[in-house]
Amino acid sequence: MPATPRDLPAWTLAAAALRAGQPAALLCVVRSAGSSPGRQGFKMTVTAEAVAGSIGGGIMEHKWVELARQRLRAGDYAPLLRPQIHRREAPADRSGMMCAGEQEVLLWPLRPVDLLTVAAIETAQQTLSGGAWDVSAAAGLRLAREAPAGFYSYQPGPAWHYCEQLGFRDQLTIVGGGHVSLALSQLASNLEFEITVLDDRADLPTLDANYFAHYRQRIASYETLAVAPGPRRYVVVMTVGYRTDAVALRQLLGRDYAYLGVMGSTTKVAELRRLLGEEGFEAADLARLRGPIGVPINSRTPEEIAVSIAAELIAVRNSR
Repeated sequence: MPATPRDLPAWTLAAAALRAGQPAALLCVVRSAGSSPGRQGFKMTVTAEAVAGSIGGGIMEHKWVELARQRLRAGDYAPLLRPQIHRREAPADRSGMMCAGEQEVLLWPLRPVDLLTVAAIETAQQTLSGGAWDVSAAAGLRLAREAPAGFYSYQPGPAWHYCEQLGFRDQLTIVGGGHVSLALSQLASNLEFEITVLDDRADLPTLDANYFAHYRQRIASYETLAVAPGPRRYVVVMTVGYRTDAVALRQLLGRDYAYLGVMGSTTKVAELRRLLGEEGFEAADLARLRGPIGVPINSRTPEEIAVSIAAELIAVRNSR
C-alpha cells in the first residue's frame, strides 16, 4: 500500500483519545535550526498510556513526554512553547543532547472542542486531500484558511502562530514503470515523497505490481508528457530505452524542478545531451540535467540502483 504522511499516526491517536474522552496532548516542533534531531513539523501525540510520532527522540523527547503527562494529570490545559538548545554550554533551555542545533517545541493540550479539527486533519492525511492547519494562543487549533507557501510557517513572539500544509511536502515523479522504478518507489515510500509513476506501455507487470506509488498512470505517449513544475518536484526519467528517454526529456527540459535526472550509462547520457543540444535545447538546461544518476556505489541490481538514486534524492533535498 502507498505510504501515508509521517504525521498520520499522531493525528490518529489524538482523534481516538478525544473520541474516548481521554486526555491527550500534541507536541510539535515549530522551529528548528542546525543539527537538530527534531525538524520543523515533527510532532507526536501523548496520552497517559500511549505515544505516536516523534519530536526528535532521545532524552529530550522523553522529558517532553513526561512533562505532557504531568500536565494532563494535573488538568493543566495551558499551552507551553519552549526552545530546546542541544549544547552543553547553553546557559538555559538545554535539552540534554549535544547535537549543536536548536528546536522550539509546542506542547498543546487537546480539548474536546479540538475533536472536529483533529478528525478533519486525520481524514485529510488519509486521503491526501490537502489543506492546512494552524494553531495559536489567540485562535486555538483549527483548519487554516490559507496554506503557507513554504509548507511550514512560524511567527514567534507573544502573538505566536504556527501553520503547516497537510500531505507530503515533496513529490517524486518517475517516468517509466520498470524494475528500477518499482524498487525506487518502494524506497521512496519511506522517505516522505508523494509518488507518481507514468509509463506508455499497455501491459507492464512491474507497473501493475507497484502498490507503493500513490498514483500510477498509463499515458498514450511520452510526446504528451506533462509534469507540473515546482520547487518540491523531483523527476526521474527511466523509460524503456534511449529513444523514449529523449522523447520524455523534450517535454521536461527547461522547466523548474527541484531535480531532473535520467538513468543510464555515462555514454548514453552524453549522447542524449548531444542529441538534445543539436535540437536547440539550452546548454544551461542540459547542464542542470542530472545523469548518470545515483551516488557511485557500483550498483548492479534494480534494488541497488534504486538505493543509489534514493541517496541522491535525499542529498539534493537536504541541501535545499
